[in-house]
Amino acid sequence: MAKPLVIVESPAKARTIAGYLGADYVVESSIGHIRSLPENASHVPKEFKGTEAGRLGVDVEDGFRPVYVVSQGKRDVVAALKKALKNASELYLATDEDREGEAIAWHVREVLKPTIPVTRLVFHEITRTAIEEALTHGRDLDMKLVEAQEGRRILDRLVGYELSPVLWKKVMPKLSAGRVQSVATRLVVERERARMAFRSGGWWDLEGSFAAGDGSFAAKLAALDGKRIPTGKDFDPATGAPSTPDEIVLLDETEATALAGRLGEADYRISSVETSPWRQQPHAPFITSTLQQEASRKLRFSAARAMQVAQRLYERGFITYMRTDSTNLSAQAVTAARARIRELYGDDFLPDKERSYQHKVKNAQEAHEAIRPAGDDMRTAEQVKTKLDTDEVRLYELIWMRTIACQMADARGQKISLRLGATSSAGEDAVFSASGRTIEFPGFMRAYVEGADDPDAELEDRESPVPAVSEGAAARCESLAPSGHTTQPPARFTEASLVKEMEEDGIGRPSTYASVIQTIQERGYVWKKGNALVPSWTAFAVVQLLERHFDYLVDYQFTARMEEDLDVIANNEAESEKWLADFYFGDGHVGLKALVADDNLDQIDKESVNTVPLYDDPDGKPIVVRVWPNGASVQRGDDKAPIAPDVAPDELTIELVEELLERASAGPRILGVDPNTGEKVLVLNGRFGPFVQMGEIEDGSKEKPPRASLFEEMGPESVTLDEALQLLSLPRVVGVEDDGTEITAQNGRYGPYLKKGTDSRSLEREDQLFSITKEEADALFAQPKARRGQRQKPPIAELGAHPESGEMVRVLDGRYGPYATDGTTNATIPRGTDPAAVTLDEAVALIRDRAAKGPAKKRPRKKKKAATKRKPAKKKAPAKKRVAAKKKAAAKAAAKLAATGATPPDAVPPHAVPPNSAAGRGSDRQPLG
Repeated sequence: MAKPLVIVESPAKARTIAGYLGADYVVESSIGHIRSLPENASHVPKEFKGTEAGRLGVDVEDGFRPVYVVSQGKRDVVAALKKALKNASELYLATDEDREGEAIAWHVREVLKPTIPVTRLVFHEITRTAIEEALTHGRDLDMKLVEAQEGRRILDRLVGYELSPVLWKKVMPKLSAGRVQSVATRLVVERERARMAFRSGGWWDLEGSFAAGDGSFAAKLAALDGKRIPTGKDFDPATGAPSTPDEIVLLDETEATALAGRLGEADYRISSVETSPWRQQPHAPFITSTLQQEASRKLRFSAARAMQVAQRLYERGFITYMRTDSTNLSAQAVTAARARIRELYGDDFLPDKERSYQHKVKNAQEAHEAIRPAGDDMRTAEQVKTKLDTDEVRLYELIWMRTIACQMADARGQKISLRLGATSSAGEDAVFSASGRTIEFPGFMRAYVEGADDPDAELEDRESPVPAVSEGAAARCESLAPSGHTTQPPARFTEASLVKEMEEDGIGRPSTYASVIQTIQERGYVWKKGNALVPSWTAFAVVQLLERHFDYLVDYQFTARMEEDLDVIANNEAESEKWLADFYFGDGHVGLKALVADDNLDQIDKESVNTVPLYDDPDGKPIVVRVWPNGASVQRGDDKAPIAPDVAPDELTIELVEELLERASAGPRILGVDPNTGEKVLVLNGRFGPFVQMGEIEDGSKEKPPRASLFEEMGPESVTLDEALQLLSLPRVVGVEDDGTEITAQNGRYGPYLKKGTDSRSLEREDQLFSITKEEADALFAQPKARRGQRQKPPIAELGAHPESGEMVRVLDGRYGPYATDGTTNATIPRGTDPAAVTLDEAVALIRDRAAKGPAKKRPRKKKKAATKRKPAKKKAPAKKRVAAKKKAAAKAAAKLAATGATPPDAVPPHAVPPNSAAGRGSDRQPLG
C-alpha cells in the first residue's frame, strides 16, 4: 500500500519526525544538498568541459545558469530516494524553513522529478503539534526564496572562482577569497592595524579605603586643586600624549607617592551624596548571532561548536529552529514561559504584560521565531538532561534561561555616588569619588545575566554597596596608596565580538557566521591566541591586494548592500539575473569580469602587495615585513630574519626586530662534532625558533640535513653538544606492538607526541620524549584522542582487569559522553546511568556487546556511470542580447582600465561606498596605514 513520503535533510531529524508520524508515513533524509555546483574539473559535465561555464560552474552567457551536478557521494542517496518515491502516494518536502532549506527542497524535486502531488511542509520546531499543524497547512515551493538563495550561491561562486586565482598568482598558491570571508578577514586585520598604530599613555592616581557611617568603602582620587585626574579617554591613541593637558593633573609615581603621604593624616568630609534609582530590562530571546556570542562567553564554545550542538537539539525536538534573526516568540511560548516563571519564582517576578521585542540588526528577517525550548511547557534542563549529552545540556540550559528571563520583571535598585574632600599638609585640595550599586529586586537577573567580552562590564551587574552617609559627615582614611594606569589598545576580536560586529554591519547572514569564522582560520588568515583572533601576515598581504585593486569587494557598506539586494530578490521585488549581470559585467561601472582580466592583473605589483610597511628605525631606515609562501620575514635594507608564526603582528616591536635581525646576522653556532659521523653539529634560528642541525647544506643540494627544534627551556646560546645529539636522535622507538607497528616519541610543531601508525597522542612535557615507557604509552593510547590544546581528562573510574584480556577497564569522559574501554573496544555508557557507579561486570558486558557488533561497515561504492549527453536548454533571446551588450561594455571598460593603469572613478558600483570614506569604514575605524 502506497504511503506518503516525507523527505528532510538530516537523518537525526528524520528519526525524530518518523517517531511522531508513525507507520503511516515513510520518512527519508537527503543528508543535506543532493545537487551542487561542480567541486573540481572532474565533476564538470562533458558538454561544459573546456568552457567558461565549466571553469566557473556558472554559464554567465546564458542568464547565469548554474551547472548543477549530483553532489559527490550522493548518488546512493538519490537512488534510495527514487526507490522510496516509487511506492509513495504523495511527496512532502520538510526541509528547514530558511532559504537554504527551500533550495534543498527544490533540488530534491528537480532531481527526483516526482509525478505524484508535492507539498512543502514548514515548521520552526519538531514537536508533534508542529508537525501535525504543518501537514494541514502545506504550501508550494517559494521560488523567490530559491532564486535568492541561488543568486547568493552564484555570486559567491563568481567571487571565489574569479578572485582566488588572483591570490594564487600575486600572493601564494592555495589561498581563497570569498564575498564574506574576505570582508571578515579585513575586519580582523584592521583591528590589528589599530593595535599596531596605538601608543600607550600612562598616569598615576590614589586609591584608598575610607570609613564613614556604619561601614567602609573604596574611593579614588578624582581631582586635585580644581583639576581632574585623567582617565584613559584623555589620551590620544596615536601618540599616547594627553589630548587636553591644561584640563588635567598628570602625576607620575614619585609625585603620587608623595601626595599619598601628605594626605594620609588629613581630615576627610563627605562633600556630596547623590542617589538615583536604576531599572534594567531583560535582553531579547536568542537569535543565531546572540546565541553564538553567549555560548562563546559563558560556555567557551566556538561559533561552529555552538551551531553543531544547537543543530542536534533542534533535530531531536528540544529547541526551535536555530538559524533565525527574529526575536519574536509565539503566543504558545510566551504563555509557557509565564507559567514556568510563576511556578519557579512567584508572581512578583512576572510582569503585568507580556513582553515583545523588535530586532534592530540590519537585514533582519522576521519570518521565524526566536530560539527557545520547543513545545508548550518549557521543560527545564533537569527534566531533559538524561536524554542529552553534556554539551547539549549546557546549551539547552542557556537557551532555557534566556527565554525565561526575557519574560520576567525588570531588575531595579539604587545607584549611589559620593565625593569626599580633604586638604593635604601642603595645602592641596583633593577630591575623592566613590560609587555603589544595590539591587532591591533582582527580577530577570534571578534567572539570567548576559555575559560580556569586557570583564569590567560584568562587574556592573554585581552589588557594590556604599554605607549610608550624609553631606558634611566625617570620614576616616584607613589606607591610601598610589596606583598606576596605562591606556590599552583596542581589544582583538573574539569569535563572539566578531559575530557581533558582522551582524551590526550587516555583513553576511547569521547562519553563515560560524562557517565563515571557521574558514578564515582553516585558510591560515587568522589564528587564535587564547580566545582572541589574530591575523597572519598572509592575511595582511591578501587584504592589501583587495583594498588596492578590488576595493569595493571588501567595502563594508557594499557587502551589506549586497545582502539587502538579495533580500529584495527574496521579496519578489527584483530579478537575480539582472542583478548578477550588473555585478559581473558592469552597468555604468567596471564589473568583476573586467577587474580580473589579464590586462588589469598585469598592473598589480606582486612585491608591493606582499610587502607590509611597519615603521622606520631610529636611523630612519624603513622596516617592512615580506610575505612568502613558506612564511614571513622582517627586513631592513638587505638584512632580513624569519618571523615565528606565533608572533602576533602588534608584538613586532622595534626591540624584537633588532633582536631577530641580530640573531639572523650572527649565523650558525658550531657546538662540536658528532663522534659517529664526523659531521659538525650547529645551532641555528629559523621560522619556528632555534634548532640544531647535523652537518651543513651543500651548494646546489635540495636535501636538508637532520634537524631538531630546541626544547622550550633550552636557549641557542646555552645548548650543549650532548643535548643537541640527544635531540637529533629523535624520533625514539618506545616499543613495538605484536603486529610490528612501532610506537615512536617525536617532537613536532605543536609539541611532543607519541605516534603509532596513523594514530597519535600528545605528551604533557618535552622531557617525556626520552623517558616514557611502552606501558605508559599503551595507557595513553587507551584514552580518547584530545583536540589540539585540550588536556587529557583523567579517568572517571578504573574498574580493574578485563577477565579475558587482562587489560585495565576504565570509564572515560569522551567528546560524545562517557564510555567504557579496555583499550581496544569502546562502549558508550547508556544515558541516565551514572558513569561513576558502573561496576566492572557491567562495563565488561557493555564492551562485549559492542565488540560483538563489529566495526561499522561501509557500503561499497557503485561504479560511476558514463556521463550521458545532456540536452542543452533553450536560450532566452532577451537574456543573450542583454549579456552581449554587457560583455561589449565590459570589454571597453577593461581596455580603458588597462590603458590608464589605474582604477577609474566609476570602478565602484553606484550603490557602493569607497572603503576609506567615513561612511564606508565607520566613524570609529582607524585610517589605513
